[in-house]
Amino acid sequence: MKKLEHLLAEKLLKISAIKLQPDMPFTWASGWNSPIYTDNRKTLSYPDIRTFIKTELCRLIMENFPEIDAVAGVATGAIAQGALVADAMGLPYVYVRSAPKDHGLENLIEGNLNPGQKVIVIEDLISTGKSSLKAAEAIRMSGAEVVGMVAMFTYGFPVAEKAFKEAGIKLMTLSNYEAMLETALETGFIGSEDIKTLQRWRDDPANWTPSKALED
Repeated sequence: MKKLEHLLAEKLLKISAIKLQPDMPFTWASGWNSPIYTDNRKTLSYPDIRTFIKTELCRLIMENFPEIDAVAGVATGAIAQGALVADAMGLPYVYVRSAPKDHGLENLIEGNLNPGQKVIVIEDLISTGKSSLKAAEAIRMSGAEVVGMVAMFTYGFPVAEKAFKEAGIKLMTLSNYEAMLETALETGFIGSEDIKTLQRWRDDPANWTPSKALED
């Protein structure tokens, strides 16, 4: 039987929520060159995958964070998935904007949180962890307690692991970069000649370039 991390990775690859192009890298908003692009919002268009992810996130939360009072999604990628999880668990829901609204009440957190409430944060993707931890800090500043964060997928960058440790926030994910590479190789999305390129990118994504990848 396939492990959850491999099963989800296969689903994400099949619907192109994860795209691998070692020979034609993408450019991220950060300016990084990358042989991988992830858009987990695509899962919302597939009812079976959407339900699978919702169910597994709920299981992960119930097994590891049973004391929660509310669920928070991180904008924009995890707004919908967070709402699905909160509905399934019968819990209050809020989402955290990347920046306060520039009009009206200028909310950063949409919805109602009470001081002292124990909150689980839902993310779709963990890269550097910067935006995810910014959302967690906003929840803490509101007076609520962040008991942990769960996400669909992580690249597993050392900088993110360090940041979560320093913030004192436990992160758990359904799948990860290593499992995705193993699955992509097994299912033919990449060849064995691509593995070294993809591994070296993950080791130093900020300085990786297509030319260096081709030289390898």
